[in-house]
Amino acid sequence: MSSEQKIEFYKGPAGGWGALRSVTNALLRQDIPIKGAKTLLSANQPDGFDCPGCAWPDRNHASTFEFCENGVKAVAAEATARRAGPELFAKHTVAELAEQSDFWLEDQGRLTHPMAYDAASDKYVPIEWDDAFARIARHLNALPDPDQAIFYTSGRASNEAAFLYQLFVREYGTNNFPDCSNMCHEPSGSGMRPQIGVGKGTVTLDDFEKADAIFIFGQNPGTNHPRMLGELRAASKRGARIVSFNPLRERGLERFADPQDKLEMATLGSTPISTHYFQLRVGGDFSAIKGMMKHVIEREDEAVARGEPSVLDHEFIAEHTTGFEALAADLRAEPWDVLVRESGLSEEQIRAAADVYLGAKSVIACWGMGITQHQHSVATIQMIGNLLMMRGNMGREGAGACPVRGHSNVQGDRTMGIWEKPPAALLDRLQKVFGFEPPRRNGVDTVEAIQSMLDGKGRVFFALGGNFAAATPDTYQTWKALKQCELTVHVTTKLNRSHVIHGREALILPCLGRTEIDMQAGGQQGVTVEDSMSMVHISMGINPPASEHLLSEPAIVARLAAATIGARSSTPWLWLVEDYARIRDKIEAVFDDFKDFNARVAHPGGFRLRNTASERVWNTASKKAVFFTHAVPLDTPSHRARARFAKKGDTIVFTLLTTRSHDQYNTTIYGMDDRYRGVFGQRRVVFINKEDIRALGMKDGDWVDIQTVWNDGQERRADRFKLVAYDIPRGNIAAYYPETNPLVPLSAVAENAGTPTSKSIPVVLVPHELPIQKLAEDEADGMVAAA
Repeated sequence: MSSEQKIEFYKGPAGGWGALRSVTNALLRQDIPIKGAKTLLSANQPDGFDCPGCAWPDRNHASTFEFCENGVKAVAAEATARRAGPELFAKHTVAELAEQSDFWLEDQGRLTHPMAYDAASDKYVPIEWDDAFARIARHLNALPDPDQAIFYTSGRASNEAAFLYQLFVREYGTNNFPDCSNMCHEPSGSGMRPQIGVGKGTVTLDDFEKADAIFIFGQNPGTNHPRMLGELRAASKRGARIVSFNPLRERGLERFADPQDKLEMATLGSTPISTHYFQLRVGGDFSAIKGMMKHVIEREDEAVARGEPSVLDHEFIAEHTTGFEALAADLRAEPWDVLVRESGLSEEQIRAAADVYLGAKSVIACWGMGITQHQHSVATIQMIGNLLMMRGNMGREGAGACPVRGHSNVQGDRTMGIWEKPPAALLDRLQKVFGFEPPRRNGVDTVEAIQSMLDGKGRVFFALGGNFAAATPDTYQTWKALKQCELTVHVTTKLNRSHVIHGREALILPCLGRTEIDMQAGGQQGVTVEDSMSMVHISMGINPPASEHLLSEPAIVARLAAATIGARSSTPWLWLVEDYARIRDKIEAVFDDFKDFNARVAHPGGFRLRNTASERVWNTASKKAVFFTHAVPLDTPSHRARARFAKKGDTIVFTLLTTRSHDQYNTTIYGMDDRYRGVFGQRRVVFINKEDIRALGMKDGDWVDIQTVWNDGQERRADRFKLVAYDIPRGNIAAYYPETNPLVPLSAVAENAGTPTSKSIPVVLVPHELPIQKLAEDEADGMVAAA
């Protein structure tokens, strides 16, 4: 971590020697250089553990030596020699801990004992495990309605833990399962299921070897999924076209030096990634994609008029789809000037992107949260599906849809039934296998859970992992909601913001990490995870537990279930966790796709779950893939905010997108640098076009406060941010979360998905009034979020 605060343009490629230096620093920082190096040798190996970072798959899980810079940071943070034991909590009141930065809290090290909040001293004090489970059970069983309990899930939970968790909660009597999917890729599933019958990506890594063109929408793999750059590099080297759409210039989409390529490292070389890079306006993806499709239809009409070969895959469209004629008519009628204005690209740029699509036999489309966290994200994802299907790029080699998910098992958790809107077939199977009547009413998603707690209905909050208080929108409303709870409980490995924003009673339950040995009565256990491409494989920890007082996540869930509903449940909770193979047998009994689960996962590399869309089997209402027709969004919050201020010539409304730094994974802050964007030793910065700085009457390096423009009368602001001139389209700005989460209203959610629209918030910038000296002092303390 840099100690010097500076803005310094980064000239190198993504990866390269900078990544290796960062790896070394990450290991040294956690005081584990030798242990950490040995641990990394077991990352993503058949007899080792699955990386606890992102969900990008391995090229060959059975033999390759794969890890990335951010994976190293995740592993080092988990395998740290530092400990946050009872002595830490004895030294600090919760009020004092709440004054520390998010970075400081997690940097204290691994939690070692279960802790309970003592209101009299305002401190966490040790508690025995049995007493902790009894306390939670007492609260849960005292609720008059099971729906007054909320059970959050992080995407790091294993399949085994997630399966037991959903089973316990449904036996308890609720479907209240807000999870991290609600805040990231919920629109992907919501858009894809009615369109192609599955809510998952249809491609594998083998398809990346065969694709002629790869389109990347709203994603920054260099920071968020660094191992993906290896696939893009290989595709670039063999001549595939890579087309990137992103408001920001991201180094990982420009050039990459593979740290495992000796020649490239020795010569200080690098590989170009994007053959085309289009910097559209924030939220302009919908119009850009629709413009590409309009270009395709125009070329098709010209080909028909000239008697030339069709540019569409009419055979695929006729046999496998419905709705195409309506879409084609809508595309012909769409004015180019609307598409140009709303995308922020020129007509020539849109046509150039479409020509790459037309020139490719096989096309993959990838997207990330730059697509999903918008009001019209579901429609945008369906437009991506439309584009792919026009030329049959769905369900064949080298082609398909690739939503790139974040947490290592966020997709697996949903597969296991962590879903507030469970399908009837899942509930029917649970009833058949376990002999109880599951609740049939839908539960609450993440935003609805916050509102439920605010309204006083949600009274007990239990989190299996994650950092709910920092990850969620409308920060101060969320904090108010959590503080109103009678009990908050967090299963975690390290201290974070959520533990100091607590209910009247609170518990911190420390668990084993992915890298640690999990010993149960049946011997050492492995857990399974599912990556972004539906590959399921086993993960075995290799390090001794950070403390003898830690329990595994499956054990915590099973013991809580036994304490809460054991007397009225026929499920043998404690027997199941003696050997996780027993849990996998139950998973197999509930999910047909997991037939022979234990045998298949024992094979090096595991197995791939069936994906019907990749077989051109469409589990939709019509039993065909669906072309959806959508109008260009012209009434977004940013449209309305700009119209509201149109008569105020001196007020500029910006569209804010929130983003991660390179020293960050979700809400976990590893350091204060963002190397590729040239930001060092600080986080409270705003990336803004230099012409917009001039239009504000300010200069690069000035300080501003950010204020949301919304229609509910609430003031939302985030203060003390430094202007940083950056290559971003005018009218758009970017800043890091969670610092900017207070600016995202609870009501700002994606249509038909409920995901917070953190990538498209209308804001204004006003000069900050504090003296520069005071600002510098605050910056030196990092991100301070007082409770």
